[in-house]
Amino acid sequence: MPKKSKPQRPSRDDFELEELGNQLVEAHTEKNEVTLIVFKKEEPVQGKIVKLDGQTKLIHVENGFDTVKVPFLDILKVESAPQF
Repeated sequence: MPKKSKPQRPSRDDFELEELGNQLVEAHTEKNEVTLIVFKKEEPVQGKIVKLDGQTKLIHVENGFDTVKVPFLDILKVESAPQF
């Protein structure tokens, strides 16, 4: 039987990761609402970043009453959330 390979997370260089980190820190500091495009998730994660956990490398995003924890390396793109 052929072995199935699972999809690989896209590799990024240090510059791209640093830029992504800067965007997350800025959104957290300014309490801006963001939309995160996350690897292997159908829907983007939207909300305010309430915690950047350096030990677990998780980004805590609050959306209404729920808090979603997203691994930093799974974040593909950070966008400003659309304002209504």
